[in-house]
Amino acid sequence: MKSILILIFCFTTFAQAGTGPHSISLSDQDLKWGPCPEIFPKGCEMSVLHGDPKKKDADIFLRVPSNYVFPPHSHTSAEHMNLVSGNLEIKYKGEEPMILKQGSFAYGPAGHAHEAKCTSQEACVLSIGFEKPIDAKAYNGTL
Repeated sequence: MKSILILIFCFTTFAQAGTGPHSISLSDQDLKWGPCPEIFPKGCEMSVLHGDPKKKDADIFLRVPSNYVFPPHSHTSAEHMNLVSGNLEIKYKGEEPMILKQGSFAYGPAGHAHEAKCTSQEACVLSIGFEKPIDAKAYNGTL
């Protein structure tokens, strides 16, 4: 619960305004970056692209440095991910690892535990769309 509240606080701190049609680029100077929830190690940053993370249908950019490792976790919502830069390996519980390269799409089912690593020498940036309010819950089991 603590990570969910921190996540909501972070998102409301740097949420993008506007609900009408708009376009945002990774190089946009108006992007407001803030920290990821406490369950993720230092170095993870997020920026809200569209919507309200406390409600359904929100989109974010998520940015991590090279060799960054996301610990095992899950989300209440499904994730629709597009890798904007870098290379990312994602491992879902009971599945073979997926290797994403720039321009790749991946879908993560709601509640499905996973971990990931930015395997490129450059930072990894993901564009992620969530169907339900955004959260991140630590997972302590085996993947």
